[in-house]
Amino acid sequence: MVPVQRRNLKNWYCVTACQIQYILILLILTSFGCSSALDSQYGTNYIPPEISSPKYKTSSSGKKTGTQKPYRIKGVKYTPIADAGGFSQKGLASWYGKKFHGRKTSNGETYNMYAMTAAHKTLPVNTWVSVHNLENNRKIVVRINDRGPFVRGRIIDLSYTGAKRIGIVGPGTARVKITALGQATSYSKKTKIPVSFKPVNYWKGNFTVQVGAFKEKTNALNYKFKLSKTYKNAHIVIYKDYRGIFYRVRIGRFTNVKDADRFTEKIINQGFHTAFAVAE
Repeated sequence: MVPVQRRNLKNWYCVTACQIQYILILLILTSFGCSSALDSQYGTNYIPPEISSPKYKTSSSGKKTGTQKPYRIKGVKYTPIADAGGFSQKGLASWYGKKFHGRKTSNGETYNMYAMTAAHKTLPVNTWVSVHNLENNRKIVVRINDRGPFVRGRIIDLSYTGAKRIGIVGPGTARVKITALGQATSYSKKTKIPVSFKPVNYWKGNFTVQVGAFKEKTNALNYKFKLSKTYKNAHIVIYKDYRGIFYRVRIGRFTNVKDADRFTEKIINQGFHTAFAVAE
C-alpha cells in the first residue's frame, strides 16, 4: 500500500501545481488585456514631462528652466505661449486617471484625478479654461496644471472628474472647444468654482519669486521675517483651493519675467532649490 499512497500523493502535487500555474497565467493575461484596453480607449498612455520642483524642470545639463520654456517630448518640440488672452481651440479631448493619481504634474502639484484640472501642451500653467463638449453641449471650467496630451489629434487631457461631468469617461474622447479664461480672481462660496478671471501674460507685469508655502501661518510669518533681513519685498500671499489654505512666502519685485528668472536662478544656486518666478 505504501507505494500506491506515494504515487497518489505525487499525482496530487502535480495536479495542484498545474492548477496554480494555470490560474497565474490567466491572471497575468487578464490584467494585461485590461490595462491595454484602458490605455487605448481612455488615453492613459499620457506621459508627463519629468518635473523636479514647481514651475521648473531639470534638463540634461542640470540647468533649471521654467514651464514657459520650450520642451521636447519624443523628439517633438513644444513652445508654451506667453499670453492666453483670446486663445481658443477645437479638437479631441481625452482624460487620464488612476494610473497617474498621486504623481507630480508639470507645475509641481500632485495630480488628483478628482480635482477639476487638465493638461495642455502650450497654455500657461494655472490658466483656467472653459471646455465645451460639442457632441452633447455640456461645459466645464478646469485649471491647466500639467503638460499633454502627447497623442496625435488630442488637444487637452482632462482629469477623471472633469471628463465625467461632460460625458467623456465612457467613450474616452470627444470633440470639444476650449477657451482660455485666465487666472481666477474670485470663487463661488457655494461651489468653489471660479467666477471671475484676469488675463494671463507671463512676459510683462508684476513678478516676484516664491520660495516657500506653508499650511501653518506662524511658520510662514517666521520665514518671511527671516528673509526680510536679506531680501527686499518679503511678503506672504494667501492661497485657497480644495486642499485648504496655504501661506505662500515670496521675495523680490520685478517688472518682467526675464529679470525674475535671473533672480530665481541666482537664489537657486544659494540653496533655494524650489524657488520659482510667479506673476502677481
